[in-house]
Amino acid sequence: MARNASLSGFPEWLPEERLVELHVLDTLRNVFELHGFSSIETRAVETVGQLLRKGEIDKEVYGLSRLQDDDGEASAKSDPQALALHFDLTVPFARYVVENAGHLAFPFRRYQIQKVWRGERPQEGRAREFTQADIDVVGDGDLPFRYDVEIALVIAEALGALPIPDFRLRINNRKLAEGFYRGIGLADTAGVLRSIDKLEKIGAAKVAELLKAELGATDEQAQKALQLAGIRTEDTSFVAQVRALGVQDDLLEEGLTELEQVVAAVVQRAPGKVVADLSIARGLDYYTGTVVETVLVGHEQLGSICSGGRYDALASKGNRKFPGVGLSIGVTRLVSRILSQDLAKASRSVPTAVLVALSADESWSAAQDVAAQLRSRGIATEVAAKAEKFGKQIKYADRRGIPFVWFTDDDGAHQVKDIRTGEQVAAEPESWAPPSADLRVQVSTRA
Repeated sequence: MARNASLSGFPEWLPEERLVELHVLDTLRNVFELHGFSSIETRAVETVGQLLRKGEIDKEVYGLSRLQDDDGEASAKSDPQALALHFDLTVPFARYVVENAGHLAFPFRRYQIQKVWRGERPQEGRAREFTQADIDVVGDGDLPFRYDVEIALVIAEALGALPIPDFRLRINNRKLAEGFYRGIGLADTAGVLRSIDKLEKIGAAKVAELLKAELGATDEQAQKALQLAGIRTEDTSFVAQVRALGVQDDLLEEGLTELEQVVAAVVQRAPGKVVADLSIARGLDYYTGTVVETVLVGHEQLGSICSGGRYDALASKGNRKFPGVGLSIGVTRLVSRILSQDLAKASRSVPTAVLVALSADESWSAAQDVAAQLRSRGIATEVAAKAEKFGKQIKYADRRGIPFVWFTDDDGAHQVKDIRTGEQVAAEPESWAPPSADLRVQVSTRA
């Protein structure tokens, strides 16, 4: 069960909770690398100018200042060279690509697992310091649309390998939406997207009022926009539903074709994991095509646990453009829900599989030799600190969650005891191994 952090918004896990988080991170890392994504890490800070270079954002950014500075006259936001902690990993990645373009092979496939910081109001699923796991593919000049399809499939595979409830990738395409709005006469397509993005928070009636009050939409235009946002299908039947609305636009057709390809591929390779949801807009303006949000079935109130999409103009260097597509998993949001709802548990609270007991203090060196032999074969082992009664040493192992205790008698014979069952058998340090289920900590979904 996850505890409340003493400093709100900055979660810290107990050892057994951290083991669950490490399992999630290791699983994601393994899937990403199986698909050929290379790991990078970027610095924790960026200049304010870099973070805000695409205009205003809806994130509360943490600015940095030196404690000994006392002038403090100019705010960090007013100084583009001031430093701030990054609020996501996409903007730093764009800067990284531009600065290192001469050393990268394109299309560049990267994954990045790091902490990020936002001045959020802390609540379950929203922290001020949290871990994200991102994957992106970036091209030089152009990036084939097929990577949009691949990214969705990789994320479906990665999430499917985690100890989490069922999930759905909710996918839309900004070209489809923008072309539709343009086709019904709403020129400020970015403004419409920002309003539609609020649909789940404020409801259709208030979104319609926003469209009319802020964008000058007519009743008919507002209702058409809401009709589009109301389309949800688990297959490609959304295409016919959109066309039935009678709107014509070339960009709309391009977006329809792209979304159809993504949904068809996920339906084929990860059936039951995708929904074409035409209400998905994504608030950030740098998205230009495919957009994705992901929810846990039965836990929709948690919000999206994986978001992202296609961005064609986020990174550039002179006339050189670096279009990309990527998705970001909110690791801390996921782990918080896993722990708070007891959705999964670690098989033990420590990595240690074996405690080597001491029959006498003088046997400590020999016990270290036994431990070294076990460790050389990948068996996590501790040595008791002092030669207490064996009962006390067994209780220590039980309290720590260590399943096996190793004994060596005065004649040099070895035995190992499974303290869960009481079974004790002869063993040799150069050949004995625990059952495979006990070799490493296992994280399993609760029934």
